[in-house]
Amino acid sequence: MVEALFDHVPDTVFFVKDIAGRYAAVNQTLVERAGRRLKSELLGRRPTDIFPGELGSIPAAQDAAVIRTGRPLHNRLELHWHARGRPGWCCTTKLPLRDGAGRIIGLVGISRDLRSPGDRESIPARLAGTLEFLEEEFGEPMSPIQLAKRAGLPPARFARLIKRIFRLAPRQLITQTRLAAAARLLTESEQSVAEVALACGFHDHSAFTRAFRSATGQTPTEFRNRSAR
Repeated sequence: MVEALFDHVPDTVFFVKDIAGRYAAVNQTLVERAGRRLKSELLGRRPTDIFPGELGSIPAAQDAAVIRTGRPLHNRLELHWHARGRPGWCCTTKLPLRDGAGRIIGLVGISRDLRSPGDRESIPARLAGTLEFLEEEFGEPMSPIQLAKRAGLPPARFARLIKRIFRLAPRQLITQTRLAAAARLLTESEQSVAEVALACGFHDHSAFTRAFRSATGQTPTEFRNRSAR
């Protein structure tokens, strides 16, 4: 049913992959992007079997990481194969699929096009590297102005692009990235709440607790205890 629903969303690619990273379900948009006519031409194949160069190797590496670690990939800015054989920017999310016993058996994901008809503002390549830096170095001191400088963009244009891609202001994106990392550490590590706060760039324990409660409805300790149960 979900696959059939996504067949009617032309600006979004939908897929399910097995534990080996092979397509188990796809929508019609992905079939057309791959230059094929039938879904059966993609099923059982990996991205590297279908798309050239990094357009195939990067998503395949992402798939392997999600399946190996169980960590989802949220709103990753990347190049994707668009209509008429041209690469274009998209925002990709991938979530691990688990069976009834909690074992990872594959993943499910979507890639949403970021360029709409009539949209003339392109996304500079350095922005993708800047967003990867934020995702990997979220604990370091950083500001929207610093990120804009790293991307080689004026702050106003940087803010406009971030709003367009994530529907968030740059400072909100920084906080969201840090809180997502904090939630992961609270469930996967034995670090104290104060240590988690510091590792995620919150130098004020009270500010961390307020931000976390605002986002999740729970304090960090309540979130950890509930996840443990």
